[in-house]
Formats: sequence, C-alpha cells, structure tokens
Amino acid sequence: MIQYGPLLEDLLGGGFVCQVRDSHNHERLQNEALREQLDQYLRPLNRRLASSADGAVWYLAWLELNQELRDSLSQQLRDTLDSLMPMLTLMQLVQDTTGSDRVLSAHDVLNRHDLAARIENNPSLRQQLQQLCTTRLFQSQSEDTGGQLKLVFERLRQQGYLLQPHKDRQHFVVTGKIDYLLELVRFIQEEERIQLDDEPAAQQEALLS
Repeated sequence: MIQYGPLLEDLLGGGFVCQVRDSHNHERLQNEALREQLDQYLRPLNRRLASSADGAVWYLAWLELNQELRDSLSQQLRDTLDSLMPMLTLMQLVQDTTGSDRVLSAHDVLNRHDLAARIENNPSLRQQLQQLCTTRLFQSQSEDTGGQLKLVFERLRQQGYLLQPHKDRQHFVVTGKIDYLLELVRFIQEEERIQLDDEPAAQQEALLS
C-alpha cells in the first residue's frame, strides 16, 4: 500500500477526493478492486471509503460507532449544521449575482473580481453579502465589497470548497466537496429531525465523514 500512502494520508486527514482537487486519485478510486484493498487496509482503523451518490467525491466514514465516537460526532454534526445556513446563503448570493438558477456544482468557475463588481453595483446584493459576513463562518471586519468577498473566498478555499489554480489570478474552481454539502442538505430536508443513534449506514456516509 506504499504507493497509495499520500492518498490514504489525505483521506485520513479529512480530505475529499474529486476530479477538481485530485484528478489522478479520483480516477484511481473508480477501480472497485482498489477500493476493496483500501477498505481492507482501513478496517483496523475503523474507517471505510464513502462517496457521494454519483461518485463525484470520495472521503472516509466510520465503520462502527461506539458511544464515545457518537458523542464526539454529535458535536461535529452541530458544528457542521451551524455552517450550513451561511453556505446556502452564499450559494443563493452567487445565483442572484450571476442571474443563474443553476445550483453551484463541481468544475464551475467563479471570478471573484467579476462577482465583486456586480455586487458593488447592486444595493440588494451588497446587503446580502454584508449579512453573510456577520456569520461565524464568514465573519469579516472589512467594510468594502472586495475585502468582504476576498475573505469569503479564502474561507471556502481553506475548507476545500474552492481551488485557486493560479495564485495571481482571481479565478476559483468549485470542487466536488460541494456535492457532499448538497447531499447533507437533502438529507436534512428529508428528515424531520436528526438522531445519530438511529441512522442507518447509508445516512452516516453523508453526515459522519
């Protein structure tokens, strides 16, 4: 498994493998035999491979949950839910700014300067951005649109939702981690309440990476 060391290290560190972020290893993970080998290696660590419904993004889920893990994951889930609304607000802001009804998805390209210019010229969009920057996830002290949006994009890059291929350009590519987020949203919409104790394994994949 030495040749897969970097991939395993990335996954065990909480990484999400998609075509945008790591096309080589994403292609590798399409091989069922390799996935079985990795699962066998991960089993003693109580981890296993999991993916979005369409296989666009791969990550690790827990194999079995004891009470200690459940307690820890309950807090992680609460933290995740706290960040969901700001993320959905951001996605709505991008839709309103670009005039598109299509939900953000992997491979979409966002031009930060272009978005900032459009938001700056629209009072309603400026207000949406200002409200977004009062949330804990995107909290910003900047008063100008460019500075606020710069912080928002940097947070998204740090959390793995955006990739900046060229540091000297303001083009950002949406990664497959957005698919994980959207599946989590759909799961929450379908459930009246979330109880970790009763979730089947398929639902844990969406919640407990």
